[in-house]
Amino acid sequence: MILVYITCESKEQAEDMGRHLLKKRLVGCINIIPNMHSAYLWPPGKNRIEENDEVIVLCKTLDTHYKKIETEVLAMHSYKNPAIFAIPILHMSKKYADWLTSELA
Repeated sequence: MILVYITCESKEQAEDMGRHLLKKRLVGCINIIPNMHSAYLWPPGKNRIEENDEVIVLCKTLDTHYKKIETEVLAMHSYKNPAIFAIPILHMSKKYADWLTSELA
């Protein structure tokens, strides 16, 4: 099991992306966290700090689905270089894991 972390420019984009991944059964559950403020170095190599408000989408899934999720997100994301990464889940209740696994393609 992994948790895929994705940043989006708006709540609407996060909802669209999350629903798309759910419909494709690549994820079993999403959580959308609005109102995050980000600061990062951009554009690359220019030593400038860019700041924006963003939204986080957390996707619960299997490690075997990561590449498909990344491909889907990159195809529909508005950012040139969105943050998409997997966080391993060390422990999960058996009942939740069984449900999540049963919902995935």
